[in-house]
Amino acid sequence: MLNKVFEHKWKIIIAFIIVTCFGIIRAFENQLFYDPFLVYFESDFKSLPFPEVDLLRLFGGLLFRYFLNTALSLVLIYSLFEDGEIIKFSSILYVFFLLLLFGMFLAILKFYSDGSWILFYVRRFIIQPIFVLLFIPAFYYQQQNLKK
Repeated sequence: MLNKVFEHKWKIIIAFIIVTCFGIIRAFENQLFYDPFLVYFESDFKSLPFPEVDLLRLFGGLLFRYFLNTALSLVLIYSLFEDGEIIKFSSILYVFFLLLLFGMFLAILKFYSDGSWILFYVRRFIIQPIFVLLFIPAFYYQQQNLKK
């Protein structure tokens, strides 16, 4: 067991650094990104209207945060699996989810003023590195099945 840890020490170190970077992004989100929904969702938002937002700044901040999380996630996936095909597939999925989630976010913001719960969850997928938590076990499972 200890030999396996030493054998993969660089993977462990890189994974630790990337998870730390995710934590830093989360810790300094108020300073790094324009997002009036940070304060909005900390309150009793179910009965409140959406806050006034500068759409260009909001989408720029969300896009920047999604890009940071995606880049870190792809580095983490590559460091764990070292497979270019997995990175290509992951990149395609990240672009697909970017388009889907940003389209949903805009539609909810513009057309569903009472959709605060839906907006909360769509925004959560945009700003948090949730996809990497889904992709890593899926790719690991796939690799284990291919070895059989």
